[in-house]
Amino acid sequence: MNLNSLKGTGVALITPFHKDGRIDFKCFKKLLDRCIDGKVDYLVPLGTTGESATLSKDEKNAVTDFVTEVADGRVPVVLGMGGNNTQELLQTLEDTDFSKIDAVLSVSPYYNRPSQRGIYQHYKMFAANCPVPVILYNVPARTGSNMDAEITLELAHDVKNIVGIKEASGNIEKAMKIIKNKPKDFLLISGDDVLALPIIACGGDGVISVFANAYPKDFSEMVRQALDGNFDKAKKLHYKMLDLMHAIFVDGNPSGVKGLLSLMGSCSEFVRLPLLPVSKSTLNRLEAMM
Repeated sequence: MNLNSLKGTGVALITPFHKDGRIDFKCFKKLLDRCIDGKVDYLVPLGTTGESATLSKDEKNAVTDFVTEVADGRVPVVLGMGGNNTQELLQTLEDTDFSKIDAVLSVSPYYNRPSQRGIYQHYKMFAANCPVPVILYNVPARTGSNMDAEITLELAHDVKNIVGIKEASGNIEKAMKIIKNKPKDFLLISGDDVLALPIIACGGDGVISVFANAYPKDFSEMVRQALDGNFDKAKKLHYKMLDLMHAIFVDGNPSGVKGLLSLMGSCSEFVRLPLLPVSKSTLNRLEAMM
């Protein structure tokens, strides 16, 4: 695939639920169409924001099929697929139909707290068996381990099928180190909405965004203007959205963005345990900020 199609704004999609916990595909379709009409660049189902940790295998397959069907080639689809059991993950690769999947976003192995060499070998084996390009995902606040810039760069140079990283450590200095030393066609993607603009200014390639579920048009335009070097226009949009971007994470993700979407009438606020919807005070705060 043309990696330029993965520059810009990817949406870390929520998975809408009914009150009884079933997936709400009617609201899901409205969300997907709104994101695409808002000119986002690609869709990312089954990530952290999609509550993949509490979806069954059958539900994951249903979400994958649904998103690719609705997208219908209008935008690329990057499938979230990661885990802390390398062998099980390889089996998942064998069991997955990649005919309509453009790339995979794979979170660094969590809980086991692997060494840097363990992370390297995990990704090397995964990428060798993955039929589509692989984007690494470093999110130490969730995984309990932090990929060093050196390991990211080693994977970028050594493994042809690894084409980028979603860097969500919040460390801009680390992001700059990767940008400075990465292969020319390796993508550095922000994993934090509020850092998307500064990371692009440093030479990054875009963002995989939670906030774009709610405001796809404004957010993707901000990213587009920044990538085009129009930073005055990008900054205006960035600061317009900044406080609300912060606020949706006060009670955790995706509870915050689902609360925001419920206020907008787009979908319900329901999440699956052990997550809970945002508090009433946070919901009131989001409503006032809207």
